[in-house]
Amino acid sequence: MKLAILSRNAKLYSTQRLVEAGRQRGHVVRVLDPLRCYMQIAPGQFLLRYKGKPLAGIDAVIPRIGASVTFYGTAVLRQFELMGAFTPNGSDAVLRARDKLRCHQMLAGEGLDLPLTVFGDNPDDTGDLLGMLGKPPHVIKLNEGTQGTGVILAENAGASRSVIEAFRGLYANFLVQEFIAEAKGSDIRCFVVGGKVVAAMRRQASEGEFRSNLHRGGKASKIKLTPAEIDTALRAARVMGLGVAGVDLLRSKRGPLVLEVNSSPGLEGIEGATGVDVAGAIIDFLAASVRPKARPAKAAARRKPGLTKA
Repeated sequence: MKLAILSRNAKLYSTQRLVEAGRQRGHVVRVLDPLRCYMQIAPGQFLLRYKGKPLAGIDAVIPRIGASVTFYGTAVLRQFELMGAFTPNGSDAVLRARDKLRCHQMLAGEGLDLPLTVFGDNPDDTGDLLGMLGKPPHVIKLNEGTQGTGVILAENAGASRSVIEAFRGLYANFLVQEFIAEAKGSDIRCFVVGGKVVAAMRRQASEGEFRSNLHRGGKASKIKLTPAEIDTALRAARVMGLGVAGVDLLRSKRGPLVLEVNSSPGLEGIEGATGVDVAGAIIDFLAASVRPKARPAKAAARRKPGLTKA
Protein backbone atom coordinates (compact mmCIF):
# COMPACT_ATOMS: atom_id res chain seq x y z
CA MET A 1 0.00 0.00 0.00
CA LYS A 2 1.22 3.48 -0.87
CA LEU A 3 0.20 5.75 1.99
CA ALA A 4 0.32 9.53 2.29
CA ILE A 5 0.06 11.36 5.61
CA LEU A 6 -1.05 14.98 5.33
CA SER A 7 0.85 16.76 8.09
CA ARG A 8 2.57 20.13 8.34
CA ASN A 9 5.21 18.75 10.70
CA ALA A 10 6.83 15.36 10.09
CA LYS A 11 8.47 15.50 13.53
CA LEU A 12 5.22 15.42 15.50
CA TYR A 13 4.74 12.30 17.64
CA SER A 14 1.52 11.27 15.91
CA THR A 15 2.98 11.66 12.43
CA GLN A 16 6.16 9.78 13.34
CA ARG A 17 4.21 6.91 14.88
CA LEU A 18 2.02 6.51 11.81
CA VAL A 19 5.08 6.50 9.56
CA GLU A 20 6.78 3.94 11.81
CA ALA A 21 3.73 1.67 12.01
CA GLY A 22 3.18 1.84 8.26
CA ARG A 23 6.77 1.01 7.34
CA GLN A 24 6.97 -1.78 9.91
CA ARG A 25 4.09 -3.41 8.04
CA GLY A 26 5.83 -3.10 4.69
CA HIS A 27 3.92 -0.13 3.31
CA VAL A 28 5.40 2.82 1.42
CA VAL A 29 4.73 5.95 3.49
CA ARG A 30 5.20 9.62 2.61
CA VAL A 31 4.55 12.68 4.76
CA LEU A 32 3.16 15.56 2.70
CA ASP A 33 2.77 19.14 3.84
CA PRO A 34 -0.74 19.95 2.56
CA LEU A 35 0.25 23.56 1.91
CA ARG A 36 2.88 22.37 -0.60
CA CYS A 37 0.33 20.30 -2.51
CA TYR A 38 -1.33 22.03 -5.46
CA MET A 39 -3.91 20.82 -7.88
CA GLN A 40 -5.37 20.93 -11.35
CA ILE A 41 -9.12 20.55 -11.65
CA ALA A 42 -10.89 19.71 -14.91
CA PRO A 43 -13.82 17.47 -15.91
CA GLY A 44 -12.70 13.91 -15.33
CA GLN A 45 -9.13 15.02 -14.69
CA PHE A 46 -7.89 15.65 -11.17
CA LEU A 47 -4.15 16.09 -10.73
CA LEU A 48 -1.95 16.84 -7.73
CA ARG A 49 1.65 17.99 -7.62
CA TYR A 50 4.02 18.31 -4.68
CA LYS A 51 7.11 20.49 -4.76
CA GLY A 52 7.22 20.32 -8.54
CA LYS A 53 6.55 16.60 -8.95
CA PRO A 54 3.30 14.73 -9.69
CA LEU A 55 1.51 12.81 -6.96
CA ALA A 56 -0.01 9.63 -8.32
CA GLY A 57 -0.68 6.06 -7.28
CA ILE A 58 -1.53 6.90 -3.67
CA ASP A 59 -3.75 4.17 -2.22
CA ALA A 60 -4.69 5.83 1.07
CA VAL A 61 -4.42 9.18 2.82
CA ILE A 62 -4.42 9.92 6.55
CA PRO A 63 -5.35 13.55 7.17
CA ARG A 64 -3.59 15.24 10.10
CA ILE A 65 -4.97 18.68 9.27
CA GLY A 66 -4.60 21.41 11.88
CA ALA A 67 -7.36 23.94 12.52
CA SER A 68 -5.35 26.79 11.00
CA VAL A 69 -5.22 25.08 7.59
CA THR A 70 -8.67 23.51 7.55
CA PHE A 71 -9.84 25.15 4.30
CA TYR A 72 -6.79 24.35 2.19
CA GLY A 73 -6.09 21.03 3.86
CA THR A 74 -9.57 19.67 3.19
CA ALA A 75 -9.36 20.90 -0.42
CA VAL A 76 -6.20 18.81 -0.89
CA LEU A 77 -7.84 15.84 0.82
CA ARG A 78 -10.89 16.17 -1.44
CA GLN A 79 -8.61 16.15 -4.48
CA PHE A 80 -7.06 12.88 -3.29
CA GLU A 81 -10.57 11.45 -2.87
CA LEU A 82 -11.49 12.47 -6.42
CA MET A 83 -8.33 10.72 -7.61
CA GLY A 84 -9.52 7.47 -6.02
CA ALA A 85 -7.50 7.39 -2.79
CA PHE A 86 -9.11 5.92 0.32
CA THR A 87 -9.22 7.99 3.48
CA PRO A 88 -10.71 7.02 6.84
CA ASN A 89 -11.87 10.61 7.34
CA GLY A 90 -13.23 12.25 4.23
CA SER A 91 -12.98 15.99 3.62
CA ASP A 92 -16.65 16.60 4.40
CA ALA A 93 -16.39 14.59 7.64
CA VAL A 94 -13.36 16.64 8.75
CA LEU A 95 -15.27 19.86 8.08
CA ARG A 96 -18.30 18.62 10.02
CA ALA A 97 -16.22 17.65 13.03
CA ARG A 98 -14.22 20.89 12.99
CA ASP A 99 -17.44 22.93 13.32
CA LYS A 100 -18.57 22.38 16.93
CA LEU A 101 -22.03 23.83 16.37
CA ARG A 102 -22.74 21.65 13.36
CA CYS A 103 -21.32 18.64 15.18
CA HIS A 104 -23.59 19.20 18.18
CA GLN A 105 -26.63 19.68 15.97
CA MET A 106 -25.94 16.43 14.12
CA LEU A 107 -25.30 14.44 17.31
CA ALA A 108 -28.42 15.77 19.01
CA GLY A 109 -30.39 15.05 15.84
CA GLU A 110 -29.46 11.39 16.23
CA GLY A 111 -30.49 11.32 19.88
CA LEU A 112 -27.00 11.42 21.41
CA ASP A 113 -26.86 13.25 24.72
CA LEU A 114 -24.54 16.21 25.23
CA PRO A 115 -24.24 19.22 27.54
CA LEU A 116 -27.14 21.64 27.02
CA THR A 117 -25.92 24.16 24.45
CA VAL A 118 -27.17 27.57 23.32
CA PHE A 119 -26.11 29.72 20.38
CA GLY A 120 -27.12 33.19 19.29
CA ASP A 121 -25.85 36.21 17.40
CA ASN A 122 -27.62 39.40 18.53
CA PRO A 123 -26.43 41.11 21.75
CA ASP A 124 -30.05 42.03 22.53
CA ASP A 125 -30.80 38.32 22.99
CA THR A 126 -27.98 37.54 25.44
CA GLY A 127 -30.17 37.68 28.55
CA ASP A 128 -32.79 35.35 27.14
CA LEU A 129 -30.08 33.09 25.68
CA LEU A 130 -28.51 32.59 29.11
CA GLY A 131 -31.97 32.09 30.57
CA MET A 132 -32.50 29.18 28.17
CA LEU A 133 -29.30 27.64 29.47
CA GLY A 134 -29.99 28.02 33.18
CA LYS A 135 -27.97 29.10 36.19
CA PRO A 136 -24.18 29.46 35.99
CA PRO A 137 -21.43 28.32 35.91
CA HIS A 138 -21.42 28.40 32.12
CA VAL A 139 -18.79 27.10 29.70
CA ILE A 140 -18.14 29.42 26.78
CA LYS A 141 -16.11 28.05 23.89
CA LEU A 142 -15.04 29.19 20.46
CA ASN A 143 -16.74 27.21 17.72
CA GLU A 144 -13.48 26.15 16.10
CA GLY A 145 -11.07 26.11 19.05
CA THR A 146 -8.80 23.11 19.67
CA GLN A 147 -6.79 21.66 22.56
CA GLY A 148 -8.70 23.73 25.09
CA THR A 149 -7.98 27.11 23.51
CA GLY A 150 -10.88 29.54 23.57
CA VAL A 151 -12.70 27.67 26.35
CA ILE A 152 -13.66 29.73 29.39
CA LEU A 153 -15.56 28.90 32.58
CA ALA A 154 -17.80 31.76 33.71
CA GLU A 155 -18.70 31.39 37.37
CA ASN A 156 -21.62 33.86 37.39
CA ALA A 157 -24.04 35.58 35.02
CA GLY A 158 -22.01 38.78 34.96
CA ALA A 159 -18.90 36.91 33.91
CA SER A 160 -20.86 35.08 31.22
CA ARG A 161 -22.08 38.38 29.78
CA SER A 162 -18.58 39.86 29.85
CA VAL A 163 -17.02 36.94 28.01
CA ILE A 164 -19.83 36.87 25.46
CA GLU A 165 -19.39 40.60 24.84
CA ALA A 166 -15.64 40.12 24.39
CA PHE A 167 -16.10 37.27 21.91
CA ARG A 168 -18.70 39.26 19.98
CA GLY A 169 -16.32 42.20 19.87
CA LEU A 170 -13.85 39.89 18.11
CA TYR A 171 -16.57 38.75 15.67
CA ALA A 172 -16.00 35.19 16.90
CA ASN A 173 -18.51 32.36 16.72
CA PHE A 174 -18.96 30.64 20.07
CA LEU A 175 -21.19 28.26 22.01
CA VAL A 176 -22.39 28.50 25.59
CA GLN A 177 -22.91 25.25 27.51
CA GLU A 178 -23.98 24.00 30.88
CA PHE A 179 -21.19 23.10 33.28
CA ILE A 180 -21.23 19.43 34.33
CA ALA A 181 -20.04 19.72 37.93
CA GLU A 182 -20.14 15.98 38.68
CA ALA A 183 -17.45 15.34 36.05
CA LYS A 184 -15.05 17.00 38.52
CA GLY A 185 -12.70 18.32 35.89
CA SER A 186 -12.26 15.04 34.05
CA ASP A 187 -13.35 13.62 30.74
CA ILE A 188 -12.84 10.41 28.75
CA ARG A 189 -11.11 10.17 25.39
CA CYS A 190 -12.34 7.19 23.38
CA PHE A 191 -10.21 6.37 20.34
CA VAL A 192 -12.37 4.90 17.59
CA VAL A 193 -10.81 3.10 14.63
CA GLY A 194 -12.90 1.32 12.00
CA GLY A 195 -16.03 1.04 14.13
CA LYS A 196 -14.22 -0.17 17.26
CA VAL A 197 -13.00 1.57 20.40
CA VAL A 198 -9.36 0.49 20.38
CA ALA A 199 -8.25 2.49 23.45
CA ALA A 200 -9.64 4.81 26.11
CA MET A 201 -8.17 7.10 28.73
CA ARG A 202 -9.38 9.35 31.51
CA ARG A 203 -8.02 12.89 31.47
CA GLN A 204 -7.99 14.82 34.74
CA ALA A 205 -7.55 18.59 34.85
CA SER A 206 -4.66 19.95 36.91
CA GLU A 207 -5.39 21.77 40.18
CA GLY A 208 -7.09 25.09 39.61
CA GLU A 209 -7.98 24.23 36.01
CA PHE A 210 -11.27 22.87 34.65
CA ARG A 211 -9.98 21.93 31.17
CA SER A 212 -8.66 18.39 31.13
CA ASN A 213 -6.71 18.68 27.84
CA LEU A 214 -3.22 17.21 28.10
CA HIS A 215 -1.90 20.35 26.40
CA ARG A 216 -3.28 22.26 29.43
CA GLY A 217 -1.46 20.12 31.97
CA GLY A 218 -4.10 17.42 32.36
CA LYS A 219 -3.07 13.93 33.48
CA ALA A 220 -4.03 10.78 31.58
CA SER A 221 -4.73 7.28 32.87
CA LYS A 222 -6.17 4.11 31.40
CA ILE A 223 -9.87 3.55 32.01
CA LYS A 224 -12.43 0.81 31.42
CA LEU A 225 -15.49 1.99 29.55
CA THR A 226 -19.06 1.03 30.32
CA PRO A 227 -21.19 -0.50 27.53
CA ALA A 228 -23.13 2.78 27.32
CA GLU A 229 -19.90 4.76 26.85
CA ILE A 230 -18.67 2.41 24.12
CA ASP A 231 -22.01 2.63 22.31
CA THR A 232 -22.04 6.44 22.59
CA ALA A 233 -18.50 6.79 21.23
CA LEU A 234 -19.19 4.49 18.28
CA ARG A 235 -22.45 6.22 17.43
CA ALA A 236 -20.82 9.66 17.60
CA ALA A 237 -18.03 8.66 15.21
CA ARG A 238 -20.54 7.03 12.87
CA VAL A 239 -22.83 10.10 12.83
CA MET A 240 -19.88 12.30 11.90
CA GLY A 241 -18.73 9.86 9.22
CA LEU A 242 -15.29 9.35 10.77
CA GLY A 243 -13.37 6.08 10.51
CA VAL A 244 -10.74 7.41 12.92
CA ALA A 245 -11.94 9.67 15.73
CA GLY A 246 -11.24 10.83 19.22
CA VAL A 247 -14.60 11.02 20.97
CA ASP A 248 -14.57 12.96 24.24
CA LEU A 249 -17.20 12.05 26.82
CA LEU A 250 -18.26 13.37 30.21
CA ARG A 251 -19.63 11.11 32.91
CA SER A 252 -22.80 12.75 34.23
CA LYS A 253 -25.79 11.90 36.37
CA ARG A 254 -27.82 11.29 33.23
CA GLY A 255 -25.19 9.08 31.56
CA PRO A 256 -22.38 9.71 29.07
CA LEU A 257 -22.43 13.08 27.35
CA VAL A 258 -20.57 13.78 24.11
CA LEU A 259 -18.28 16.75 24.59
CA GLU A 260 -16.46 16.75 21.25
CA VAL A 261 -15.59 14.57 18.25
CA ASN A 262 -12.03 15.09 16.99
CA SER A 263 -11.08 14.12 13.43
CA SER A 264 -7.31 14.38 14.05
CA PRO A 265 -6.85 12.97 17.57
CA GLY A 266 -3.31 12.89 18.93
CA LEU A 267 -1.61 9.56 19.61
CA GLU A 268 0.98 10.44 22.25
CA GLY A 269 -1.37 10.72 25.22
CA ILE A 270 -3.53 7.70 24.42
CA GLU A 271 -0.62 5.39 23.60
CA GLY A 272 1.32 6.51 26.65
CA ALA A 273 -1.62 6.04 29.01
CA THR A 274 -2.88 2.73 27.65
CA GLY A 275 0.13 1.03 26.03
CA VAL A 276 -2.03 0.28 22.98
CA ASP A 277 -0.46 0.47 19.52
CA VAL A 278 -3.10 2.88 18.21
CA ALA A 279 -1.00 3.88 15.20
CA GLY A 280 -0.77 0.21 14.21
CA ALA A 281 -4.54 -0.17 14.54
CA ILE A 282 -5.04 2.76 12.16
CA ILE A 283 -2.64 1.33 9.58
CA ASP A 284 -4.23 -2.12 9.83
CA PHE A 285 -7.67 -0.58 9.29
CA LEU A 286 -6.47 1.22 6.18
CA ALA A 287 -4.78 -1.90 4.80
CA ALA A 288 -8.00 -3.89 5.26
CA SER A 289 -10.04 -1.15 3.55
CA VAL A 290 -7.84 -0.40 0.56
CA ARG A 291 -7.83 -2.15 -2.74
CA PRO A 292 -4.35 -1.37 -4.13
CA LYS A 293 -4.33 0.40 -7.44
CA ALA A 294 -3.34 -1.60 -10.50
CA ARG A 295 0.35 -1.23 -11.27
CA PRO A 296 1.77 -1.01 -14.82
CA ALA A 297 2.27 -4.44 -16.29
CA LYS A 298 5.83 -5.74 -16.32
CA ALA A 299 7.58 -6.30 -19.60
CA ALA A 300 7.28 -10.06 -19.17
CA ALA A 301 3.54 -9.77 -19.03
CA ARG A 302 3.57 -8.03 -22.36
CA ARG A 303 5.42 -10.83 -24.16
CA LYS A 304 3.82 -12.22 -27.31
CA PRO A 305 1.43 -15.17 -26.87
CA GLY A 306 3.15 -18.52 -26.99
CA LEU A 307 6.48 -17.24 -25.76
CA THR A 308 7.42 -18.38 -22.28
CA LYS A 309 10.41 -17.79 -20.11
CA ALA A 310 12.81 -20.75 -20.14
